[in-house]
Order: sequence, then C-alpha cells, then structure tokens
Amino acid sequence: MTDWRQYLSSDSNVCSGQLCAKGTRVLVTNILDSLAEGATQTEILRSYPTLKPEHVQAALAYAAELAHEESLLPLRVE
Repeated sequence: MTDWRQYLSSDSNVCSGQLCAKGTRVLVTNILDSLAEGATQTEILRSYPTLKPEHVQAALAYAAELAHEESLLPLRVE
C-alpha cells in the first residue's frame, strides 16, 4: 500500500492546515469526494493539473487507514 505520508501534507500556511496533496493546494477531501462521485483517476488528474497519480493513490491509502482505525471505534448506528 502507498505510504500516504510521502504524498500528502498538512501545513498551517496552506489551505488553513487541511490535508492536501503535497506541493499543491488540492484538498484530500476533494480527491476523495471526486472518487466517491465516480470520477476516474484520469478525470481527477484532468480537473487538477497539479496532481500526480501518486497523490490520488495516497488519498485512497489515507482513507483506507482511517477506515481501519474506525473499525477500532465503530460508528454509532441509530
């Protein structure tokens, strides 16, 4: 699995410290939202020309890691 820390960063001077693709101002949440809406990697790369394929893969790896952590503390279903 991709080590997302190599391709994603959080800097208080960039996008208010939100997690972004390293070297860009593209938020990881924007990448993940695009994927969730059915966009392909190619479409995302076209929409955000500063992104590299590694950024998209890192966003997925980050989301996967969060999902694993969530399984330790399950969401409350009401």
